[in-house]
Amino acid sequence: MPEVGEPTLDQLRVLAAVAEQGSFSAAARMLGRAQSVISYTVAQLEAQLGLALFERGGRAPVLTEAGRAVVADARRVGSLVQELRARALALRQGTEAEVALAVDVMFPVPRLVEALRAFAVAYPTVGLRLRVEALGGVAQQVLQGACCLGVTGWAGTLSDALECRAIGTLKLVPVAAPFHPLAGMARIRGAALREHTQLVLSDSSHLTEGQDFGVLSVRTWRLGDLSAKHALLKAGLGWGNMPLHLVEEDILAGVLVRLAVDANPEHDYPISLVTQAGAIMGPAAGWLADALSDGR
Repeated sequence: MPEVGEPTLDQLRVLAAVAEQGSFSAAARMLGRAQSVISYTVAQLEAQLGLALFERGGRAPVLTEAGRAVVADARRVGSLVQELRARALALRQGTEAEVALAVDVMFPVPRLVEALRAFAVAYPTVGLRLRVEALGGVAQQVLQGACCLGVTGWAGTLSDALECRAIGTLKLVPVAAPFHPLAGMARIRGAALREHTQLVLSDSSHLTEGQDFGVLSVRTWRLGDLSAKHALLKAGLGWGNMPLHLVEEDILAGVLVRLAVDANPEHDYPISLVTQAGAIMGPAAGWLADALSDGR
């Protein structure tokens, strides 16, 4: 059996044109070529592949079963070539090949999704690398250069190393399961808090080592995952602070209750965009930074 030849991009383009236009003459007009050139190109492609791609007995060429399969491949190749050309043009114009973004685990997912959906439309050829981190994790990713842009609620004392742009606040509220001992108290003082386990979010970065944020209980369970903390709160295994947007439905449904804690009232958690100080963002990263800011 003879080997299968290597089709050219032009041959695949001609094949797709004939299939789309329904005839050799229509494809010739669309491509601005003579009909004889179109017919010859398809015949050469059939010879290279060793396949009959069209049935030519009727008034118009009809794709064979093999032809339909090859046309699907030809269209896919054509789409990839167009994507390659678009990417090359974007790179020539200075657009990044990829944007790396680190996001605080407390940041509202719907707001993030909306920004990324718009980003995909505005920069379809730019790849995205997304990391979700807690506390100092976002700042560490930016400082180390792993991400060019971060969305964080914690920047510590790194004002000289990071440039920050405030983009809003999140409300944190203390909550527990309705059957937790603290849930039935009208006013919760510090002594009562210290008797019960507090679920505390922590991170793996070295930036927050030895630091506690909103920790009021002597007994703590430290978790690196916000969804795990959420699940343990609903299971009644402790109390803790959570972003209101994540627990609002639970509170309305009675799955969690807000606690009247004297020493830890509800408070705002500021959210900022952070980049390395002096760093110049490319157009795609700059666009995404603005999109995340607009949702405030």
